[in-house]
Amino acid sequence: MKIKLLLLPLAVVVAVVGLVTWSARSPEMSAAVSIPVNGSDSPGELAAAVASVDRYFESIWKAEQLAPAQPADDLQILRRLSLSLHGTIPSLEMIRRFEADKGPDRIGRWTERMLADERFGDYFAERLGRSFVGVEGGAFIIFRRDRFIDWLAGQLNSNQPYDAIVRQMITDTGLWTGRPATNFITAAINEGEVDENKLAARCVRAFLGQRIDCAQCHDHPFDHWTQADFEGLAAHFGQTQQTMVGIEDKLISDKKPVEYKVEDRKTLEERIVQPTVPFNRECLPETGSRREKLAAWITHPKNRRFERAIVNRVWGYLFGKPHILDYPVDDLRDPGDTADPDLLDILGADFRKHDCDLRRLIRVIVSSQVFRLDSTHPADNEDADPAEVDRLFAVWAVFPLTRLRPEQIVSAMIQAGAIKTIDRHSHLFVRFQRFIRESDFVKEYGDLGENELDDRAGTLPQALLRMNGKLGNDILKVNPLTASGRIAAASGSDEKCLETCFLVCFTRRPTSEEKNLLQLQLKGKQRQRAVEDIYWSLFNSLEFSWNH
Repeated sequence: MKIKLLLLPLAVVVAVVGLVTWSARSPEMSAAVSIPVNGSDSPGELAAAVASVDRYFESIWKAEQLAPAQPADDLQILRRLSLSLHGTIPSLEMIRRFEADKGPDRIGRWTERMLADERFGDYFAERLGRSFVGVEGGAFIIFRRDRFIDWLAGQLNSNQPYDAIVRQMITDTGLWTGRPATNFITAAINEGEVDENKLAARCVRAFLGQRIDCAQCHDHPFDHWTQADFEGLAAHFGQTQQTMVGIEDKLISDKKPVEYKVEDRKTLEERIVQPTVPFNRECLPETGSRREKLAAWITHPKNRRFERAIVNRVWGYLFGKPHILDYPVDDLRDPGDTADPDLLDILGADFRKHDCDLRRLIRVIVSSQVFRLDSTHPADNEDADPAEVDRLFAVWAVFPLTRLRPEQIVSAMIQAGAIKTIDRHSHLFVRFQRFIRESDFVKEYGDLGENELDDRAGTLPQALLRMNGKLGNDILKVNPLTASGRIAAASGSDEKCLETCFLVCFTRRPTSEEKNLLQLQLKGKQRQRAVEDIYWSLFNSLEFSWNH
């Protein structure tokens, strides 16, 4: 007990020192932001790409005789960007700097800042990693998910072309410690053996946005996939093995060629399966290893499924729902006629033209009219026809309302408990504390697994965890190190105090109705107690746990 009492003041001092040094190291402080760009790009090209997206939706709204929602205000767009690119809400520090920025195209420039921040790569690597290697840690010796995610974050933060990243995942060799990309392969190792079937299914799901899993045992009952198609894809991993030197492709074993064999279900005898692909066979190279051929085929410019899959997935990360609402994000239908391109084709062609630049794809989407629409619409009211409301959302005439993911919830709670931005430039003590809090909270709250873009409902235990959990109580407590304590102490008036609470939690100011109601709380109680009660109410409101 004496040791704990001695350590506590030191921890407090360390935290205070960290608060002082944050502003000197935060990327938000830099006046200029430089982002690596793949291929040729210019403001004119970006504007042209955005205009093509806007025209696409305008034609749909006109055909449906629907007027879109009004544009959202800049603070709401800032919150959207922060949640989708960094996985958390903006800090009060960030909001103040944003509002002080009176220059042209403020949203565009702040999008650049967020993409240049390392939190972008860290967060997107975690999101993409779920589809690439799943969510399980796996065996400690042969699979290190954290090494893979850290590698992927580095690739994204240095703006490596997406197709190059995918090719490296599929083809890399070596030890999973020194060559983290090989963890894409080791994630599919089962009892020391590479699971070719799992890798084939994951490649098609993650990189082509389609499910071929059913064809592992029989021809697909509702699609054109056949068992032979699946076996031909799996055969590309038939020579891949785990050895003492890591992942490698062995051509010869016991003086015999290494072949991929399966048991024939009719004869129960083994038969050799040669590598093949189910479509675009002309895109499969004649030279290279089997994995190299498969990687080249998957990422080939003629393989429209590749760019359509990542466009649909990134759209889902930014909006909370994939663009194709009727199908899971990894089970798209086959591409249609190129003479009548849909949105995935429009964005996919631009993505290819600019060397598969993920950041540019994001810039185009968030610069479009549809991303900047409000989440409310005059036609969506108490007397509205539910079918008409569904029609609004079906054609993206209003920004969709979606629940925040578990890590977004906890990150938002932790950020709302601080005035300064919490990132990898924060003090080590603060970052360690955040890591422990996030891990414990997500474990209790429940992870979403790989199907993260599926519709989901909140649960009573989740609501109780936010209401009465230790994390919430720690953040609500008024003291010199918490946002609630600093707001209660530093706000000159009750009105300013309430406004700051709303900015920190909701990235907006209170409405007149909210102001009239909650300012009575500030007048009727000691301010510290009132601020704690207001914070508790805001944390546990629907607005805090949704994207609007």
